[in-house]
Amino acid sequence: MATAITLSACSGIQTEKTDGLTKGQNEREQKAIGRVFGGDGVSLFGDDSESNGPSGIGVNSFLWRASLDTISFMPLTSADPFGGVIITDWYSPPSSPLERFKMTVYILDRKLRADGLKVSVFRQTRITQTAPWNDAAVASTTPTELEDSILTRARQLHVASADPQ
Repeated sequence: MATAITLSACSGIQTEKTDGLTKGQNEREQKAIGRVFGGDGVSLFGDDSESNGPSGIGVNSFLWRASLDTISFMPLTSADPFGGVIITDWYSPPSSPLERFKMTVYILDRKLRADGLKVSVFRQTRITQTAPWNDAAVASTTPTELEDSILTRARQLHVASADPQ
Protein backbone atom coordinates (compact mmCIF):
# COMPACT_ATOMS: atom_id res chain seq x y z
CA MET A 1 0.00 0.00 0.00
CA ALA A 2 2.79 2.45 0.97
CA THR A 3 4.62 1.59 -2.25
CA ALA A 4 1.54 2.41 -4.32
CA ILE A 5 1.18 5.82 -2.65
CA THR A 6 4.88 6.58 -3.13
CA LEU A 7 4.80 5.58 -6.79
CA SER A 8 1.64 7.55 -7.49
CA ALA A 9 3.19 10.62 -5.83
CA CYS A 10 6.25 10.34 -8.09
CA SER A 11 4.12 10.21 -11.22
CA GLY A 12 2.99 13.81 -10.65
CA ILE A 13 6.48 15.23 -11.24
CA GLN A 14 6.45 17.39 -14.34
CA THR A 15 9.35 17.52 -16.76
CA GLU A 16 10.14 19.99 -19.50
CA LYS A 17 12.13 19.58 -22.71
CA THR A 18 15.12 21.85 -23.18
CA ASP A 19 17.19 21.40 -26.34
CA GLY A 20 16.27 17.74 -26.52
CA LEU A 21 17.10 17.11 -22.87
CA THR A 22 14.57 16.37 -20.16
CA LYS A 23 14.86 18.45 -17.03
CA GLY A 24 13.18 17.19 -13.87
CA GLN A 25 11.33 19.29 -11.30
CA ASN A 26 14.08 18.61 -8.78
CA GLU A 27 16.69 20.24 -11.05
CA ARG A 28 14.47 23.32 -11.56
CA GLU A 29 14.09 23.62 -7.81
CA GLN A 30 17.88 23.48 -7.39
CA LYS A 31 18.14 26.82 -9.18
CA ALA A 32 15.99 28.41 -6.48
CA ILE A 33 18.08 27.10 -3.56
CA GLY A 34 19.94 29.89 -1.83
CA ARG A 35 17.49 32.53 -3.02
CA VAL A 36 14.66 34.17 -1.16
CA PHE A 37 11.58 34.24 -3.44
CA GLY A 38 12.83 31.49 -5.79
CA GLY A 39 15.12 31.50 -8.81
CA ASP A 40 14.83 35.21 -9.58
CA GLY A 41 14.91 36.33 -5.95
CA VAL A 42 17.55 37.73 -3.65
CA SER A 43 20.75 35.68 -3.40
CA LEU A 44 21.62 34.46 0.06
CA PHE A 45 24.85 32.61 -0.58
CA GLY A 46 27.07 34.48 -2.91
CA ASP A 47 25.62 34.69 -6.43
CA ASP A 48 27.79 37.55 -7.58
CA SER A 49 26.51 37.85 -11.14
CA GLU A 50 24.30 40.92 -10.66
CA SER A 51 26.12 42.88 -7.99
CA ASN A 52 29.16 45.03 -8.37
CA GLY A 53 31.42 43.42 -5.83
CA PRO A 54 31.62 40.73 -3.21
CA SER A 55 28.31 39.09 -2.48
CA GLY A 56 26.46 37.25 0.22
CA ILE A 57 24.04 40.09 0.92
CA GLY A 58 20.90 41.06 -0.94
CA VAL A 59 22.03 44.53 -2.02
CA ASN A 60 25.09 46.12 -3.57
CA SER A 61 27.95 45.35 -1.21
CA PHE A 62 29.84 48.57 -1.96
CA LEU A 63 26.81 50.73 -1.14
CA TRP A 64 26.21 48.66 1.99
CA ARG A 65 29.77 48.97 3.28
CA ALA A 66 29.98 52.66 2.32
CA SER A 67 26.72 53.37 4.15
CA LEU A 68 27.97 51.71 7.31
CA ASP A 69 31.30 53.55 7.04
CA THR A 70 29.66 56.93 6.48
CA ILE A 71 27.26 56.72 9.42
CA SER A 72 29.64 54.84 11.72
CA PHE A 73 29.62 57.71 14.23
CA MET A 74 25.94 56.99 14.98
CA PRO A 75 24.66 54.03 17.01
CA LEU A 76 22.79 51.44 14.94
CA THR A 77 19.31 50.24 15.80
CA SER A 78 18.89 47.88 12.87
CA ALA A 79 20.88 46.75 9.85
CA ASP A 80 19.20 44.42 7.34
CA PRO A 81 21.65 43.43 4.57
CA PHE A 82 19.01 41.42 2.70
CA GLY A 83 16.41 44.19 2.66
CA GLY A 84 19.00 46.95 2.33
CA VAL A 85 17.82 49.05 5.28
CA ILE A 86 20.03 50.62 7.94
CA ILE A 87 18.37 52.45 10.83
CA THR A 88 20.34 54.43 13.37
CA ASP A 89 19.39 55.34 16.89
CA TRP A 90 19.17 58.98 17.97
CA TYR A 91 22.53 60.74 18.09
CA SER A 92 23.29 64.07 19.75
CA PRO A 93 26.48 65.75 18.59
CA PRO A 94 28.73 66.70 21.53
CA SER A 95 28.71 70.31 20.31
CA SER A 96 24.90 70.60 20.47
CA PRO A 97 23.32 68.42 23.20
CA LEU A 98 19.88 70.04 22.70
CA GLU A 99 19.65 68.60 19.19
CA ARG A 100 19.59 65.00 17.99
CA PHE A 101 19.47 63.16 14.66
CA LYS A 102 18.33 59.80 13.39
CA MET A 103 18.89 58.32 9.91
CA THR A 104 17.47 55.61 7.74
CA VAL A 105 19.48 54.47 4.71
CA TYR A 106 17.72 52.50 1.98
CA ILE A 107 19.80 50.62 -0.57
CA LEU A 108 17.40 50.04 -3.44
CA ASP A 109 19.45 48.16 -6.03
CA ARG A 110 22.05 45.44 -6.45
CA LYS A 111 23.95 47.68 -8.85
CA LEU A 112 26.25 50.53 -7.87
CA ARG A 113 24.07 53.40 -9.09
CA ALA A 114 23.26 56.85 -7.76
CA ASP A 115 19.54 56.15 -7.79
CA GLY A 116 20.08 52.92 -5.84
CA LEU A 117 20.35 54.82 -2.56
CA LYS A 118 17.99 56.94 -0.45
CA VAL A 119 18.72 58.57 2.90
CA SER A 120 16.11 59.94 5.30
CA VAL A 121 17.22 62.20 8.13
CA PHE A 122 15.13 63.09 11.18
CA ARG A 123 15.93 65.87 13.61
CA GLN A 124 14.61 66.77 17.05
CA THR A 125 15.40 69.68 19.34
CA ARG A 126 14.54 70.75 22.86
CA ILE A 127 14.81 74.00 24.81
CA THR A 128 16.45 72.64 27.97
CA GLN A 129 17.96 69.33 29.10
CA THR A 130 14.71 68.38 30.87
CA ALA A 131 12.29 69.57 28.18
CA PRO A 132 10.69 67.04 25.81
CA TRP A 133 12.07 66.49 22.33
CA ASN A 134 10.21 68.19 19.46
CA ASP A 135 10.46 67.37 15.76
CA ALA A 136 12.39 69.96 13.79
CA ALA A 137 13.07 70.59 10.13
CA VAL A 138 16.14 69.15 8.46
CA ALA A 139 17.96 71.20 5.84
CA SER A 140 16.78 69.99 2.43
CA THR A 141 20.37 69.44 1.30
CA THR A 142 21.34 67.16 4.21
CA PRO A 143 19.99 63.86 2.80
CA THR A 144 21.52 64.60 -0.61
CA GLU A 145 24.90 65.43 0.94
CA LEU A 146 24.84 62.16 2.88
CA GLU A 147 23.92 60.23 -0.26
CA ASP A 148 26.81 61.88 -2.10
CA SER A 149 29.21 60.95 0.73
CA ILE A 150 28.03 57.34 0.64
CA LEU A 151 28.33 57.18 -3.15
CA THR A 152 31.84 58.65 -3.02
CA ARG A 153 32.89 56.07 -0.43
CA ALA A 154 31.26 53.26 -2.45
CA ARG A 155 33.19 54.35 -5.53
CA GLN A 156 36.43 54.32 -3.50
CA LEU A 157 35.68 50.80 -2.25
CA HIS A 158 34.87 49.64 -5.79
CA VAL A 159 38.12 51.05 -7.19
CA ALA A 160 40.12 49.56 -4.31
CA SER A 161 38.61 46.11 -4.90
CA ALA A 162 39.60 46.17 -8.58
CA ASP A 163 43.17 47.33 -7.84
CA PRO A 164 45.48 44.24 -7.95
CA GLN A 165 48.26 45.33 -5.60
